[in-house]
Amino acid sequence: MDVKDFDYDLPEELIAQDPLEDRSASRLMILDKETGEIRHRIFRDITDELAPGDCLVINNTKVIPARLFGIKEGTGATIEVLLLKRRENNIWETLVKPGKKAKPGTVLSFGGGLLKGTVAEVADEGNRLIRFSYEGIFEEILDQLGQMPLPPYITHPLKDKNRYQTVYAKYDGSAAAPTAGLHFTEELLDQIRAKGVEIASVTLHVGLGTFRPVKVDRIEDHHMHSEFFRIEQEEADKINRAKENGHRVIAVGTTSCRTLESAADEKGRLEAKSGWTDIFIYPGYRFKCIDALITNFHLPQSTLLMLVSALAGRDHILAAYEEAVRERYRFFSFGDAMFIG
Repeated sequence: MDVKDFDYDLPEELIAQDPLEDRSASRLMILDKETGEIRHRIFRDITDELAPGDCLVINNTKVIPARLFGIKEGTGATIEVLLLKRRENNIWETLVKPGKKAKPGTVLSFGGGLLKGTVAEVADEGNRLIRFSYEGIFEEILDQLGQMPLPPYITHPLKDKNRYQTVYAKYDGSAAAPTAGLHFTEELLDQIRAKGVEIASVTLHVGLGTFRPVKVDRIEDHHMHSEFFRIEQEEADKINRAKENGHRVIAVGTTSCRTLESAADEKGRLEAKSGWTDIFIYPGYRFKCIDALITNFHLPQSTLLMLVSALAGRDHILAAYEEAVRERYRFFSFGDAMFIG
């Protein structure tokens, strides 16, 4: 399957640069995955698309302010460090710019020395393992010095850190937000529960690998980076109960989808589980657990566009994206949403 089969034209002005003031005021495209029929609503109308007994599965990961700006000790050169993955307590796998100035043994200083890092080694794809030293609590220092790691297509500064965080974010560990969840407010979640919809939580710490471009011609040759996930037994029981009773399992975001599909057995059942997943879902994949998906609009030729194409069919998805462009939907992280059911 050719990566060019997942291309579409997107005017640059449709890339959302800022979150809406009201999270639930985004537009919502509803796509019937069987027929390709499209309807247009507002996100808060999602309650009309859910039925009592359905199980909505959210990803409760929390984005850490993973972008740090510091200097190289000795030369004073400016260095940008993006925390990708915690390897050990104080050792992180990072992306460093410019990488050529971060050879093993290089000492970096952040916040006037409040945080220091020593490059320990060069890892896969030129990433650096950095050992950090500090006094106090790392997370508090990071909150003070770090910036939210917004995707490169967002050029506007983020005025409020919490707007790149879901209202149910709980466990630190992501380098990017599970953006489909950004549309939910506490009030909307209460309305969904009041309708008799079960809400289950899973955790998948989103790495930048999810967003890395596909650099091979044949998508089968693309290798996904691994991400850590966890499902507690109580949450697995909620999902299993919905399936057993003939109700739908609806994933909020591709991250929740990938977590469920990684952890489920062949019959779609779940048990408490944690580990690493590099699952790559593209057309031809047979879904074991999820029945429907709430998601944002994804980049051309991206693995996430391939995932939604696996659920609804490539032709239906590309037709829906053409319609979204015609209707001037807002795209990507701070953009509008789609319900595929």
